[in-house]
Amino acid sequence: MQHFYDGQIRRYITQIVRLMSGFTYKTNDGTISSIPVMYGDITRQVANIIRENSENKLPSVPRISVYVTNLEMDRSRSSDATFVSKMNIRERAYDSDNNEYLNTQGKNYTIERPMPSPYTLGVAVDIWTSNTDQKLQILEQILMLFNPSLEIQTTDNYVDWTSLSVVNLDRVNFSNRTIPVGVDSEIDVSSLEFSTPIYISLPVKVKKLGVVTNIIANIFNEATGDIDLGQSMPVLSAYSETPHPIEKVADSNLDTTTRVDDVTNNRVTTSTTFRDYGVYILGNTAQLVDGRDVGTHNWREVIEAYPGQYVADVSKITLRKDNTDSLIVGTFTLNAVNETKLTINWDSDTLPTGDVIEGPARSSNSLTSIDKIVDPYNYNPATDKTSGFRVLILDDINPSDNVGQNVGDTPYNFAYDGPDAWKNDDGTDFVAGKNDIIEWDGAKWHVVFDASATTTFTNTQNLTTNIIYKWTGSEWIQAYEGEYSHGNWNIQLGG
Repeated sequence: MQHFYDGQIRRYITQIVRLMSGFTYKTNDGTISSIPVMYGDITRQVANIIRENSENKLPSVPRISVYVTNLEMDRSRSSDATFVSKMNIRERAYDSDNNEYLNTQGKNYTIERPMPSPYTLGVAVDIWTSNTDQKLQILEQILMLFNPSLEIQTTDNYVDWTSLSVVNLDRVNFSNRTIPVGVDSEIDVSSLEFSTPIYISLPVKVKKLGVVTNIIANIFNEATGDIDLGQSMPVLSAYSETPHPIEKVADSNLDTTTRVDDVTNNRVTTSTTFRDYGVYILGNTAQLVDGRDVGTHNWREVIEAYPGQYVADVSKITLRKDNTDSLIVGTFTLNAVNETKLTINWDSDTLPTGDVIEGPARSSNSLTSIDKIVDPYNYNPATDKTSGFRVLILDDINPSDNVGQNVGDTPYNFAYDGPDAWKNDDGTDFVAGKNDIIEWDGAKWHVVFDASATTTFTNTQNLTTNIIYKWTGSEWIQAYEGEYSHGNWNIQLGG
């Protein structure tokens, strides 16, 4: 065993010495003086040195001495000697350049504390006085503190579970003199006997804390229920086993684990995320999804579970939509007001691109985009109509069943006349539905994307804002918006 000394018993004695410090006494002329405290009982040799080898000189009084009288194991406080207590400690990040702590997480540790050994420490306190008045002044100041014990703390270490203890007053010996008092002893000694329960601890183990982010290999044979893969058997007696197909993961930015499919009995690779939370993206905001609940969990619990150090607008979030290999990446900042939200700065190079939507007049280089998103009831396209001009409309155009027919009874009937802004050049009324994409060919309007008849995902880019939108079958949303199930997102803190 390597040498180890932590001064544990010494700290208990030091605390008791400090406990006896700071007391005073008052002389007949009103002078108040402090009483010195020393460790160790006075022996004949020490007393002779203090008197400078002279019988005519006595030690100065009053004074207090503290010394250990016994140290015994306390079996009544014994516990399981094999027990190990574990604590997870997270430090605040420290800026060594500016010598200050930051409001972000720093290093993480696991502390393993073995069970300490219980002992009872016996301590005697001798009070040296030259007269009864001195003794009574000192005793009154000390005895009032014990009813019957006083708590002490040996360290201010957060992980030290033995730092607190108590000092119990067990016995008071008022005087060492006998009656009648002789003429040889001019110093009266009053003794107080204390006991304090203490612990002597083994060194703790300190480990750097981390979390599993990737399972590299799985040596467990799920089909046979053991870890024997047949690789160490003699060739003649080795059995043949068809290996399970293993799915390859295209990108290591998403955490994975392996399992055997209950139906096919094949080994498959599935993605995992912290506590199987999902993520809901709306614009540049991300919230956690737990079942049907959105935004009920704090992002900080996720950030603190991942290795590394969070840095605002540097730490990354990665998304994978619809189980494809295409990843969307951005840097994030924890919302200072509402920590259930992340504010994300998207990497535009990783955002989805528009799909080709054919049209009669639009340039082949612009078939993946639209020029505007408009409300047809509040927008007049007259000044924007050029050949190939394309817009996404938020409401119906000419939804009436009377388009192209006469309205009313004779002689008061008349031809249906729709809004002039959306007429074709030949005067006919154009009809389109809500969420359609329409295009002007120079003479008339055409529906190039019929929302009512399209159920597949379709992306298009708004050239006015450069935002890419996706048709979900019922509505247009930003192409990366929506819910990302567990396994389809991940964060990398860095640091």
